[in-house]
Amino acid sequence: MSLRVAVQMDPLESINIAGDSSFALMLSAQQRGHTVWHYDVHSLAYEDGRITAHAAPVTVQRVKGHHFTEGERRKIDLAKDIDVVLMRQDPPFHLGYISAALLLDRLKGTTLVVNDPREVINAPEKMFVLDYAQFMPPTLIARELSDIREFQAKHGAVVVKPLHGNGGKAIFKIDADGGNLSALSEVFNQTWPEPHMVQPFLPEVAEGDKRIVLVDGDFTGAINRKPGKGEFRSNLAQGGFAEAAGLTPKEEEICATMGPELKRRGLVFVGIDVIGGKYLTEINVTSPTGIVAIDKFNGTDTPALIWDAIEARHAAM
Repeated sequence: MSLRVAVQMDPLESINIAGDSSFALMLSAQQRGHTVWHYDVHSLAYEDGRITAHAAPVTVQRVKGHHFTEGERRKIDLAKDIDVVLMRQDPPFHLGYISAALLLDRLKGTTLVVNDPREVINAPEKMFVLDYAQFMPPTLIARELSDIREFQAKHGAVVVKPLHGNGGKAIFKIDADGGNLSALSEVFNQTWPEPHMVQPFLPEVAEGDKRIVLVDGDFTGAINRKPGKGEFRSNLAQGGFAEAAGLTPKEEEICATMGPELKRRGLVFVGIDVIGGKYLTEINVTSPTGIVAIDKFNGTDTPALIWDAIEARHAAM
């Protein structure tokens, strides 16, 4: 069955088709005979019970510099004109992101939204992970400098990061002597209204930060991301590089523990991050990435698995 798919994402002109997961999903949808539309989240609107967006039909191809063509952009009704919405705009997870998700949640029962927008709101990356604290390193979420100093004194070198950050941005390492901790705390408190996440620095990160992908609760693949020269952050967006990876027994346990809950929540495409084969650090549900690199190393087709799950969910509506 051909589906009408609308992708809510950043401008197509700006993406790197060599590694972009949203582009891979669009290409896979097109190969299945689905029609694909693109719209910017800023065009999303509500009027008299209708959720609309200014969208254009697009055709994509894996040709650098000529990777898409689009038709005339017009206002469409996401309930009447579309079967599936992929919510794929990049974080940060802020009030704009939450507001868009709440609008899309009003499509429930008419149009399938992936990931489920209400559950995306309920599962910010660095908060949802607290449900699985038994797999996490020691963690502090706080704004008070005295709390952060006490935690740092207990654990030595620590990493401080924004609670709703993304892509490895603004993650700082504080050495065991605590130097610059107060200055960094001031900057964080002036920049973000929410508390901040603090964790012990894990030397194991030098051996990689594993991105594990689950589709409808099932493990489908993983890559190990290693820091680039002069970096401790392993995010590919921060100069890290990827290598093939399987799962450790602890990682298998983590996936088996959270998989059923991810499926129950309608979180179809999820990426989790694990350091040292045992420390769960994030559960990425807003706009997970990594499937292109995973498929390159493993010879798999993760977009097809994601569309299998989407099509099954749509058929069951």
